[in-house]
Amino acid sequence: MPILQFTFAHQLNVSAQVGDTAYYVPTSTSAQFQVNSSDIIEIGNITYVSPDGLGFWCNTTLSPSSYPSSSDYIFFSKDNKANQASVLGYYAKVQLKNSSNTKAEVYRISADAFESSK
Repeated sequence: MPILQFTFAHQLNVSAQVGDTAYYVPTSTSAQFQVNSSDIIEIGNITYVSPDGLGFWCNTTLSPSSYPSSSDYIFFSKDNKANQASVLGYYAKVQLKNSSNTKAEVYRISADAFESSK
């Protein structure tokens, strides 16, 4: 499987990491705006992100004739199974304290719960 190496003039988004999926969309100029000129194309999984944040490597199944060009818009997405923003585990314990001498009000407290097994 070929490995594509991408290098950019500006740093990548700090959330880019190994395991994310890279995509690109060809763009064209229309009235001084860059617009997408076709469908989104999957490049493949990111296998390496450079320590300086200026590039990444990606495994791909694309043929060389369909590799992205320097004018294409390149972006990535995360696997929502590995990057959830919910509580994991059996329980959570929360304790709120006001250590000041002045009155304080809590605006909102919320919790997320789901049935994990039966």
